[in-house]
Amino acid sequence: MNNFSYPLVENPFSDDDIKKAKSVLNSKQLTLSTNTFNFEKKFKNKIKSNFSLMVNSGSSANLLAFQCLINPYRKKRLEKNSEIIIPSLCWSTSLWPIIQSNLKPIFVDINKDTLNIDIDDLEKKITKKTKAIMLIHVLGNCCDMDRLMQIKKKHNLILIEDTCESLGTKFNNKYLGTFGEFSSFSFYTSHQISAGEGGMICCKDKNDYEIIKSLRSHGWSRGTSFENKYKNDKYLNKKFIFFNSGFNLRPTEISAAIGYNQFKRLEKMKNSRNSNRKKIINAFKDNKVLRDTISFFQPSKKVKPSWFGLPLRFYTKHNLNKILIKLEKMGVETRPIISGNFTRQPAAKVYKLFKKNNFRNTDEIYNSSFFIGLPTPKLKKKKIEKLVKIFEKIFKN
Repeated sequence: MNNFSYPLVENPFSDDDIKKAKSVLNSKQLTLSTNTFNFEKKFKNKIKSNFSLMVNSGSSANLLAFQCLINPYRKKRLEKNSEIIIPSLCWSTSLWPIIQSNLKPIFVDINKDTLNIDIDDLEKKITKKTKAIMLIHVLGNCCDMDRLMQIKKKHNLILIEDTCESLGTKFNNKYLGTFGEFSSFSFYTSHQISAGEGGMICCKDKNDYEIIKSLRSHGWSRGTSFENKYKNDKYLNKKFIFFNSGFNLRPTEISAAIGYNQFKRLEKMKNSRNSNRKKIINAFKDNKVLRDTISFFQPSKKVKPSWFGLPLRFYTKHNLNKILIKLEKMGVETRPIISGNFTRQPAAKVYKLFKKNNFRNTDEIYNSSFFIGLPTPKLKKKKIEKLVKIFEKIFKN
């Protein structure tokens, strides 16, 4: 049993994915070309977004969304210190773009059953300074989007959806990432599809799209309508007009080729993950020791999930750290749900991001829950049986 291995993520690349990557290398066109453009178009059409732009990571997609919101070329730009609501259960680069854009994060607790934002707490935190919600769709699940959209409309709020963990999930038959003004997706190795690295940002407004496009590439006008705006300036070289601030957040053609190839298999891979999840849960529930020890999170109402990982929660109190150490020694990789309560991270304290750490649900989840991997390839019965035996052995002792 010591030779058993259940990693958080297995090699996600098929032979055909590698073949597509090699063809890019052979073409010698490694940056921003046909593969990227095809992927952007395919992505936009499938999830029914107005505009999609590929970037080098989901983190960069989040950064671009907030940099667009404060950009001088945006008609309704956010003012400095505008309040942005964000769940306390979040990833670092869901949060830091808010800070980096001179905006103020307002942390909200989570719902213990869904792991997503607590809408009751959200409503309590809305003030006249609140301008946007940074919503994080956790591990393929989401909150009640009907209710959230009612609140958004009532208070005239901007919605940014961090969909990095939930590509392919639908709420009321509509893809997550299409509800807000902006949304981000990640194609990191462990996600629903992988390009090794890479991400996508989507938006609804054409002007936002052109701002984001310029921000992605140095503040350059190339490929945007701003080319025409400044083309008659005799002091400027038409090919090199920089009208905006910017970064270099472009993807490589290799990432685009692999990501595009996997995206075409998204539904098949999503169904496979969902099937593996059901098999593991059923096996745990059939075990006399585990059925009264471990519970699993279920999708919210109206949700057709595309699961990212498999979160588990203890019914009764246990020493979580000791259990995680034992699992790791026996070949089962684990990790906290996202990063736990981010207000307890050292960086949050150094940057003084909150006044009171009163996020009881987030703390409870951190102290009683964790997640294990959910592979895309079909899990064999023997592997599931070994996984169950390992958990059973730990909780018997």
